Amino acid sequence: MEYDVCLLEDLEVATAKRFDIEGLRLAVVRLQDDQVHIVDDRCSHADYSLSEGELDTKELTLECWKHGSAFSLLTGEPQCFPATKAVKTYETKVQDGVVKVFVDE
Repeated sequence: MEYDVCLLEDLEVATAKRFDIEGLRLAVVRLQDDQVHIVDDRCSHADYSLSEGELDTKELTLECWKHGSAFSLLTGEPQCFPATKAVKTYETKVQDGVVKVFVDE
C-alpha cells in the first residue's frame, strides 16, 4: 500500500520527524533536497523514539537518544550496541512535493 506521509516542505533538511500512519510509528528523515528516508520510529533495543535522536548525515544513521544505538537509514541495521536487531526501513518517494511511503500488507 502507498500512503501520503506529509509535504516535503513540512520537513526541515537534516532532521527527523515522527509521523503516525495507519498504525505505524515512522521516523521520516530529510537529508537534502528531496532525499527522504523512512524507518520505524521505535528503537529495537527499547521502545524509544528514534526521531528524537541524533541524525548523522555523513554516516546516514539515526541514533537512539536513550541508549545510543545508531541505525542505518539504508538497511535499518544497528551500527552499535546495545541494539542487536534491525529496525524496518520503508520504500519512499517524493512525488509532486508529497512524501510517500510504501508499506507491505
